[in-house]
Amino acid sequence: MAIQMSVTARNNRLDTIETTTGTSAQFRIYTGTQPADCATAASGSLLCTITLPSDWMAAASGGSKAKSGTWSNTASAAGTAGYFRIYDSTGTTCHMQGSVTATGGGGDLQLDNVSIANGQTVTISTFSITDANA
Repeated sequence: MAIQMSVTARNNRLDTIETTTGTSAQFRIYTGTQPADCATAASGSLLCTITLPSDWMAAASGGSKAKSGTWSNTASAAGTAGYFRIYDSTGTTCHMQGSVTATGGGGDLQLDNVSIANGQTVTISTFSITDANA
């Protein structure tokens, strides 16, 4: 039998992610396969760093949390996006990571084109997190 949590508990758990990571978090996109966990050093090449808005996620609702504001910046290198990481504002502590695929590919983040060119504008149009144990 699976553990189940109320929507309120799931929403509170999700809202803690933004509180823990803080304002002006950094969203980074890398080439290659994501590391085993957030504590493992980043691998691959850094393609783009996006400094997220002060309030980068909307309040959780229904056990889900969606991006807020504009997430966009210019790529600093060329390559194929493989995974992303979200760091605190100092860029030293990774608090979240996930896979990147093209739209429809099933990745945690889906881009319209995973082939990123140096100098290209990279915009994250949609991003959401859904809490487990519903």
